[in-house]
Amino acid sequence: MEVQPIINTVAQKAIISLDLEDLFPKPEEVRSIDLKDFLYKELLLKEAEFRAQIKATDWQQYSGQYVSIYCSTNAIVPMWAYMIISAEIAAYAKEVVCAPPAHAAEILLYRNIAGLDMSPYENQRVVVKGCGDRQVPEAAYVQIAQQLAKVARAVSFGEPCSMVPVFKKSV
Repeated sequence: MEVQPIINTVAQKAIISLDLEDLFPKPEEVRSIDLKDFLYKELLLKEAEFRAQIKATDWQQYSGQYVSIYCSTNAIVPMWAYMIISAEIAAYAKEVVCAPPAHAAEILLYRNIAGLDMSPYENQRVVVKGCGDRQVPEAAYVQIAQQLAKVARAVSFGEPCSMVPVFKKSV
Protein backbone atom coordinates (compact mmCIF):
# COMPACT_ATOMS: atom_id res chain seq x y z
CA MET A 1 0.00 0.00 0.00
CA GLU A 2 1.32 3.40 -1.02
CA VAL A 3 1.63 6.00 1.72
CA GLN A 4 -0.18 9.22 0.86
CA PRO A 5 1.35 12.49 2.04
CA ILE A 6 -0.55 14.42 4.67
CA ILE A 7 -2.03 17.54 3.15
CA ASN A 8 -2.70 20.52 5.34
CA THR A 9 -6.00 21.71 3.88
CA VAL A 10 -6.22 24.58 6.38
CA ALA A 11 -2.95 26.03 5.09
CA GLN A 12 -4.29 25.86 1.53
CA LYS A 13 -7.34 28.01 2.33
CA ALA A 14 -6.96 31.75 2.22
CA ILE A 15 -7.86 32.64 5.79
CA ILE A 16 -7.16 35.95 7.45
CA SER A 17 -6.48 35.72 11.17
CA LEU A 18 -7.65 38.61 13.35
CA ASP A 19 -6.31 38.87 16.89
CA LEU A 20 -8.32 41.29 19.04
CA GLU A 21 -5.40 41.49 21.49
CA ASP A 22 -3.57 43.51 18.83
CA LEU A 23 -6.27 46.19 19.06
CA PHE A 24 -5.61 46.97 22.72
CA PRO A 25 -3.40 50.03 23.17
CA LYS A 26 0.13 49.21 24.31
CA PRO A 27 0.54 49.91 28.06
CA GLU A 28 3.29 52.44 27.38
CA GLU A 29 0.90 54.40 25.13
CA VAL A 30 -1.69 54.95 27.87
CA ARG A 31 -1.34 57.86 30.29
CA SER A 32 -3.72 58.97 33.02
CA ILE A 33 -4.76 62.33 34.39
CA ASP A 34 -6.16 62.19 37.91
CA LEU A 35 -8.33 65.23 38.55
CA LYS A 36 -7.52 65.07 42.27
CA ASP A 37 -4.19 66.66 41.37
CA PHE A 38 -6.10 69.76 40.20
CA LEU A 39 -8.27 70.04 43.32
CA TYR A 40 -7.77 72.00 46.51
CA LYS A 41 -6.85 69.41 49.17
CA GLU A 42 -7.79 66.78 46.58
CA LEU A 43 -11.47 67.43 47.29
CA LEU A 44 -12.62 70.82 46.10
CA LEU A 45 -12.45 72.46 42.71
CA LYS A 46 -11.74 76.17 42.85
CA GLU A 47 -12.44 77.40 39.36
CA ALA A 48 -9.86 80.21 39.16
CA GLU A 49 -7.08 77.99 40.54
CA PHE A 50 -8.17 75.10 38.35
CA ARG A 51 -8.06 77.23 35.20
CA ALA A 52 -4.63 78.62 36.16
CA GLN A 53 -3.30 75.11 36.67
CA ILE A 54 -4.74 74.00 33.33
CA LYS A 55 -3.09 76.94 31.59
CA ALA A 56 0.26 76.18 33.27
CA THR A 57 0.27 72.48 32.33
CA ASP A 58 2.42 71.36 29.40
CA TRP A 59 -0.08 69.25 27.46
CA GLN A 60 2.51 68.33 24.82
CA GLN A 61 3.76 65.64 27.18
CA TYR A 62 0.69 63.63 26.09
CA SER A 63 1.53 63.80 22.36
CA GLY A 64 0.64 60.59 20.58
CA GLN A 65 -0.66 58.99 23.77
CA TYR A 66 -3.99 57.53 24.75
CA VAL A 67 -5.19 59.45 27.81
CA SER A 68 -7.69 58.53 30.51
CA ILE A 69 -9.18 61.29 32.64
CA TYR A 70 -10.62 60.30 36.00
CA CYS A 71 -10.84 61.32 39.65
CA SER A 72 -9.57 58.89 42.28
CA THR A 73 -11.13 60.70 45.24
CA ASN A 74 -14.75 61.07 46.30
CA ALA A 75 -14.74 64.70 45.24
CA ILE A 76 -17.71 66.07 43.37
CA VAL A 77 -16.16 67.32 40.14
CA PRO A 78 -18.30 69.31 37.73
CA MET A 79 -18.55 67.87 34.22
CA TRP A 80 -17.09 70.99 32.67
CA ALA A 81 -13.77 70.26 34.42
CA TYR A 82 -13.45 67.01 32.49
CA MET A 83 -14.42 68.85 29.33
CA ILE A 84 -11.79 71.57 29.83
CA ILE A 85 -8.99 69.03 30.22
CA SER A 86 -10.26 67.02 27.26
CA ALA A 87 -10.35 70.14 25.09
CA GLU A 88 -6.81 71.14 26.14
CA ILE A 89 -5.35 67.73 25.42
CA ALA A 90 -7.28 67.07 22.20
CA ALA A 91 -4.61 68.61 19.96
CA TYR A 92 -1.95 66.25 21.32
CA ALA A 93 -3.51 62.97 22.46
CA LYS A 94 -4.26 60.08 20.14
CA GLU A 95 -7.54 59.47 21.97
CA VAL A 96 -9.08 60.64 25.26
CA VAL A 97 -11.42 58.63 27.48
CA CYS A 98 -13.12 59.37 30.76
CA ALA A 99 -12.37 56.27 32.83
CA PRO A 100 -10.09 54.98 35.56
CA PRO A 101 -6.86 53.49 34.19
CA ALA A 102 -8.12 49.92 34.77
CA HIS A 103 -11.06 50.49 32.39
CA ALA A 104 -9.40 52.79 29.88
CA ALA A 105 -7.75 50.00 27.87
CA GLU A 106 -11.10 48.24 27.40
CA ILE A 107 -12.82 51.42 26.21
CA LEU A 108 -9.94 52.08 23.83
CA LEU A 109 -10.19 48.51 22.53
CA TYR A 110 -13.85 49.10 21.60
CA ARG A 111 -12.96 52.37 19.89
CA ASN A 112 -10.14 50.69 17.96
CA ILE A 113 -12.49 47.94 16.81
CA ALA A 114 -15.06 50.54 15.72
CA GLY A 115 -12.38 52.40 13.75
CA LEU A 116 -10.90 49.28 12.17
CA ASP A 117 -10.56 49.43 8.38
CA MET A 118 -12.80 46.59 7.23
CA SER A 119 -11.69 46.65 3.56
CA PRO A 120 -9.02 43.91 4.00
CA TYR A 121 -11.78 41.56 5.19
CA GLU A 122 -14.21 42.13 2.31
CA ASN A 123 -15.32 38.77 0.84
CA GLN A 124 -12.61 36.99 2.82
CA ARG A 125 -12.60 34.06 5.23
CA VAL A 126 -11.70 35.46 8.65
CA VAL A 127 -10.88 33.65 11.85
CA VAL A 128 -11.07 35.72 15.03
CA LYS A 129 -8.43 34.42 17.39
CA GLY A 130 -9.97 33.02 20.53
CA CYS A 131 -7.23 32.64 23.10
CA GLY A 132 -4.11 34.47 24.06
CA ASP A 133 -2.21 36.15 26.82
CA ARG A 134 -4.78 38.82 27.56
CA GLN A 135 -8.45 38.57 28.52
CA VAL A 136 -10.59 40.01 25.72
CA PRO A 137 -14.12 40.98 26.85
CA GLU A 138 -17.09 39.17 25.29
CA ALA A 139 -18.43 42.52 24.08
CA ALA A 140 -15.37 42.91 21.84
CA TYR A 141 -16.17 39.61 20.10
CA VAL A 142 -19.79 40.69 19.66
CA GLN A 143 -18.67 44.01 18.18
CA ILE A 144 -16.17 42.49 15.72
CA ALA A 145 -18.65 39.80 14.63
CA GLN A 146 -21.23 42.48 13.88
CA GLN A 147 -18.73 44.45 11.80
CA LEU A 148 -17.35 41.42 9.97
CA ALA A 149 -20.84 40.10 9.19
CA LYS A 150 -21.32 43.11 6.93
CA VAL A 151 -18.22 42.49 4.80
CA ALA A 152 -16.62 39.06 5.25
CA ARG A 153 -17.43 35.93 3.26
CA ALA A 154 -17.12 33.72 6.35
CA VAL A 155 -16.20 34.24 9.99
CA SER A 156 -14.91 31.63 12.42
CA PHE A 157 -13.70 31.69 15.99
CA GLY A 158 -10.54 30.04 17.32
CA GLU A 159 -7.38 29.19 15.44
CA PRO A 160 -6.98 28.27 11.74
CA CYS A 161 -6.27 24.66 12.81
CA SER A 162 -9.43 24.33 14.93
CA MET A 163 -12.11 26.84 14.02
CA VAL A 164 -15.72 27.10 15.11
CA PRO A 165 -17.83 28.53 12.30
CA VAL A 166 -19.69 31.71 13.27
CA PHE A 167 -21.35 32.51 9.97
CA LYS A 168 -20.97 32.05 6.24
CA LYS A 169 -22.58 34.15 3.54
CA SER A 170 -24.65 32.20 1.10
CA VAL A 171 -23.30 32.60 -2.41
